[in-house]
Amino acid sequence: MSYIRINKHYIHTPYLMLGLVEFLLLGLAAWLAIQFQQFVVTGSLASVWVEEKWLTVLAFGVILSCCTLSMGVYMAMVREGFASMVLRTVVSFFLLGSLALFLLNLLIGNGFIPQRLVFWGVLFATVGVLLTRSIFLRLVDIDDLKRRVVILGSGERALRLLRDLAPETRALSVKVVGCVSSGSEQTRVSPASMMDTPSDWLSFVKDNHISEVVIAPDERRRRDGASFPLEELINCKLAGVPATDVLTFYERELGKVDVSLLTPGWMLFSDGFKHSRRRDFAKRVLDLSIATVFLLVLWPLMLLTALAVALESGRPVLYHQERVGLNGKVFRIYKFRSMRKDAEKGGKAVWAQKNDNRITRVGAFIRNTRLDELPQLWNVLRGNMSFVGPRPERPEFVDELKEHIPFYDMRHKVKPGLMGWAQLKYPYGASVEDARQKLQYDLYYTKNHSLLMDLLIMIQTVEIILLGKGVH
Repeated sequence: MSYIRINKHYIHTPYLMLGLVEFLLLGLAAWLAIQFQQFVVTGSLASVWVEEKWLTVLAFGVILSCCTLSMGVYMAMVREGFASMVLRTVVSFFLLGSLALFLLNLLIGNGFIPQRLVFWGVLFATVGVLLTRSIFLRLVDIDDLKRRVVILGSGERALRLLRDLAPETRALSVKVVGCVSSGSEQTRVSPASMMDTPSDWLSFVKDNHISEVVIAPDERRRRDGASFPLEELINCKLAGVPATDVLTFYERELGKVDVSLLTPGWMLFSDGFKHSRRRDFAKRVLDLSIATVFLLVLWPLMLLTALAVALESGRPVLYHQERVGLNGKVFRIYKFRSMRKDAEKGGKAVWAQKNDNRITRVGAFIRNTRLDELPQLWNVLRGNMSFVGPRPERPEFVDELKEHIPFYDMRHKVKPGLMGWAQLKYPYGASVEDARQKLQYDLYYTKNHSLLMDLLIMIQTVEIILLGKGVH
């Protein structure tokens, strides 16, 4: 199995193993830095455990691992290439990591993480991690290390699955061997992707070293199983080759729920969409804690932002809108005003566009840096919003989108958030089609959200803020 599921969130095993190896390397880098520093000063080696420096080593590894996740290094190195991975690693270690370690040392005091340790530790860590990732890149490109998958179906569903998988091919731990036609459906995939219909499925999966069969036919399967190789696929399953429906495969490999394939039955009977009082309580405590800390730390920045808005375009500096929240309840959201006062003449809601000419110069800056979102900390404290969840939409747009997109209301089964899974996975949306694409990720979050997933989203959102992604 090339994936595991933690708190209902799928994590691909190769990247999990890489993360664990790197965590050990980071600890080793901190240990070597301590030894090097001690040798330079005293001419003798240090005993990490006697000097109780193991907490320093642990903190070093945890912080740099979080910085790696926050800059999206793992996905960038297989999608954007080695050079992009090196750049992101340098930024995450030398900029974010060094700053975080410096602040942690100030907070704890007593030389918990000396600055010489930070410099040499980050340097040793960078060398070791880059070597490890270069080896990993070569390994993930070896097809023999990937699970070999065959798709049962050759119509629209199979074609859409192949297209959606194509941009993610290097990042995934699966390889699609080909497609097998199901029944009398019209073939839409390319002839190069087609495989002959096997007369014996068990022999077929063994001869082709198939690890999984993805069920993606266009036609509905009759209850009696006609034209569907049920018994043969059961034999494959008993031999260790499972069959997976296309929706579950989408969810596991791409982190989204394909709305075009979604059925009420799948939503009702699949694992997920569960209520947990413990999770809700823990999430509320986390929201209140982070919002309070942010307000205490960032209020000078909020004051400067308000002054900048007022000096450029006058009052009001705050802007409010009605948004749809948990279970469809409408609430008022607050932002620093980034557009002209007459941005929506006549009060008619208008989608934001790329390079929108209604945005002021100060507005462009605070949008790029997400400073305009800071007043929403008040919404988090009040309980209208959470830190993580689907971004809340305006009631006018919700009414429109519900007419065109099935199951759109399902995203309102969790609290909206300042940041979300869709914002990590899909660029800024300003149309019905964009909303449809983002809904697929919102539904994945609604179905599988957990405290662990929230923490991962918060860490990875740092990349979105630093690189200014998804800003219009």
